[in-house]
Amino acid sequence: TLDSNSVAGPLVTQSRSEDEESTAVKRTAAQAFSGAGIIPKRRSSSRSIKRKKFDDELVESSLAKSTSRVKGQPVIEPIRYPGNDLASSDKKKGLKSGSSLTPPLTMVIAPSSMTKRMKRNKQPLQITKDLGRWKPTDDLLLINAVLQTTDLTSVHMGVKFSCRFTLREIQERWYALLYDPVISKLAWQAMRQLHPEAIAAIQSKALFSQTEEALLAKISSSSQPKLEVFQDLLNKHPNVFYPSRTAKNLMVHWQLLKQYYLLEDQSVQPLPKGEQVLNFSDAEQVVDDAKLKDSRDEVLEHELMIADRHQKREIRQLEQELPRWQVLVDSITGMNSPDFDNQTLAALRGRMVRYLMRSREITLGRATKDKQIDVDLSLEGPAWKISRKQGIIKLKNNGDFFIANEGRRPIYIDGRPVLSGNKWKLNNNSVMEIAGLRFVFLINQELISLIKAEAAKMNQS
Repeated sequence: TLDSNSVAGPLVTQSRSEDEESTAVKRTAAQAFSGAGIIPKRRSSSRSIKRKKFDDELVESSLAKSTSRVKGQPVIEPIRYPGNDLASSDKKKGLKSGSSLTPPLTMVIAPSSMTKRMKRNKQPLQITKDLGRWKPTDDLLLINAVLQTTDLTSVHMGVKFSCRFTLREIQERWYALLYDPVISKLAWQAMRQLHPEAIAAIQSKALFSQTEEALLAKISSSSQPKLEVFQDLLNKHPNVFYPSRTAKNLMVHWQLLKQYYLLEDQSVQPLPKGEQVLNFSDAEQVVDDAKLKDSRDEVLEHELMIADRHQKREIRQLEQELPRWQVLVDSITGMNSPDFDNQTLAALRGRMVRYLMRSREITLGRATKDKQIDVDLSLEGPAWKISRKQGIIKLKNNGDFFIANEGRRPIYIDGRPVLSGNKWKLNNNSVMEIAGLRFVFLINQELISLIKAEAAKMNQS
């Protein structure tokens, strides 16, 4: 029998010599290639490349880490492949082979801890399954309403959510916001991301509490309070009213309380007794269908026919009197018939007033204290968009009228825009529109024809 140390010695020395020869061959090859310039030297790291782990890897790695947290040690069983068991008596055979190595030990964890871990991973998925139906605005509405009324039934009846939630769903959501850490954390994060204007709009819809309604009910129903009364009420009781309340909100809610007889000086009217009709549904029950099928009343039909004749006659008389009323309206508003005198060259007629042009050049616009103008368009209607000097109307020697836009806004002539700095010819009955005000340009044809004749004589002479 050979000694184990004497056998292992030559084997170890032989393996070391083989490794040294292989490393020497690699070094000479690397130096040869580097001298030729084929393979450049590069630095390599011994650290492993990090990559993303899949779900199954995450579970397995987390299981290995969490074993220390679980009470009691995990069940570890060494597994060896059959035929490779190296006992103390068989060490010589393993050393002689040199290639047979013992496989690594694998940890077998108890199934109880494995199932607990898997259940913990699945719980958040079940909790966040129905989070999308409740929006952050709904959560904020729910919280404000509960803080105001402390009654989930009142919240269900008085608050308008984005969805039609049942009373049970509202109760479950409220309990989840109170006691479920995952849902409450997600809800608060979503509510913090809301825009301040959206938060203000939600707070303005907060329900009124009983203390707020008690203060509003003290205002007498016979009085007609103004906004100052409700503003004083807000100033006196800032701790009672919700922070977003305004005097207008209090006034509107007080009117609702008055409408439904909920003020202190009002009393609810008792229900009528007997056969008195309460509402429309009761009236439908009282109506007898048999009476509706009675024969027609000839006397009533004759009276209705006579009344119809009288109404038609009155309509005809009004249609005939329309021209007379038009004359009367023209005389009241100053819009007389377009009969020109010997001095009027043209007229600019609007809906309320009429401007007469008695010179060859007039300016139109908006008159101010510092500057007066020939045609003040503010007499016709709202002229705050019109420039102080909007345009100029000129009569040339050949009898043609032209308008020049001197303002910022365009002037529309028969639907065509005349921009600032441009000119346009005006014809008889041309429709002029300036900043929403419409006018009709009327020309005195008789006087213009005389002017054209005199101009022709002057040219001939």
